[in-house]
Amino acid sequence: WCAGGSLFDRNIAIGHHSERAAASLCKSIVEVVHFCHSSGVMHRDLKPEHFLLSDKTATAVLKLTGFGLSIFFREGDIFRDIVGSAYYVAPEVPRRQYSKEIDIWGAGVILYILLCGV
Repeated sequence: WCAGGSLFDRNIAIGHHSERAAASLCKSIVEVVHFCHSSGVMHRDLKPEHFLLSDKTATAVLKLTGFGLSIFFREGDIFRDIVGSAYYVAPEVPRRQYSKEIDIWGAGVILYILLCGV
């Protein structure tokens, strides 16, 4: 449990973030994705609901959850199963030919939402 709630809830509460705040959150998201990928884990369902905030402050630590669709991978692996959440899924997923880059797409969608609101 994280006292700050989800990134989705925070987005709803404040509408959109300043560029500085969005950049800081995005940096944390990309660092988490990089850690997962360097550990051989593809999340496959990145969305604001899966990022929890340690507290309600502007400097809260982000924690990634929702690993139910995650999978271990090796460089060059191609996956074909349909996964993810409709608003955040990369275009390669419905084509049934994707790799770890789908997590980068999800991070990009989250950045867009941080800057523009929901």
